[in-house]
Amino acid sequence: MTTYANRATAPVQRISVVSTGEVVIRPEHRAATRKPMYRWPATSRRWTEPLPINVYVVEHRDGLVLFDTGQDRASVTDPAYFPGGPVGLIYRRLARFDIAPHQTLTAQLAAIGYDIRDVTTAVISHLHQDHIGGLRELPHAEIVVSRREWETLDEPAPEQRGLLRSHIRIPGLRWKQIVPQPINDPALAPFTTGHDLFGDGSMVLVPTPGHTPGSLSMLVRGPQHPPLLMVGDVTYDSGLLEAGHVPGVGERKRLTDTTVKINEMRRRNPGLTVLAAHDPGAASALATATATATATRVTGLAHVAHD
Repeated sequence: MTTYANRATAPVQRISVVSTGEVVIRPEHRAATRKPMYRWPATSRRWTEPLPINVYVVEHRDGLVLFDTGQDRASVTDPAYFPGGPVGLIYRRLARFDIAPHQTLTAQLAAIGYDIRDVTTAVISHLHQDHIGGLRELPHAEIVVSRREWETLDEPAPEQRGLLRSHIRIPGLRWKQIVPQPINDPALAPFTTGHDLFGDGSMVLVPTPGHTPGSLSMLVRGPQHPPLLMVGDVTYDSGLLEAGHVPGVGERKRLTDTTVKINEMRRRNPGLTVLAAHDPGAASALATATATATATRVTGLAHVAHD
């Protein structure tokens, strides 16, 4: 396990979050109920409050890394973006999006001081359409996905499972399929396999199946903040996950197993912050977790300026 001496030598320099719009979903989607999944999309009449579509941005000394790429604005401007017919009706029943012109991935990165061309790596938690929406803006980056997740594209009825292959298999993209391997890092327990993104222990991908078969989460570690676990759609709310509730989309047993593992990791790593893709509290949680690092950086700059 990497030991971080100080910020000057730490691989991770800055962590941010941007949102590529808002989505409302069914309450049964956010937290599973006794209703079978095949029933509630057709019968539910309620929607949640607007939820963010988060993209996490990690400035690493070897390049700028994204965790997920958000929702494509074309999904609200192009009538042909989603399938038609009965499958399209399912999409309309599951989610509604609101994405302003300034909420593209390129514009959101620019708003926090980055050029889209700064991105060297984009890790995709899973291939649902609200996580792959920025792919067309990243032909220059390496796109990392689990091999198991990629295999689901060729399984029956992909569109009915939320996989819009025409928006994923885009010519010119540089995909890298990873297979988590046994990893000797006590801080990852109870996870026993993972993929060290840069080989320095600062960003490690772990398999967190359930929402989809090949879902990945990413642990980010640095010297000035507690560990951060970016979990995609393993949960829609950190508090729900901590209480053991699982979302209504996915394989419930595997989601439950993954939830138990993450909560055990939390127990072993006091202060670990879980950051989900659609958690309204995630931006605040990230700001709180990284406040010490920000204060340290600002103080250091002030000393340099004074000297």
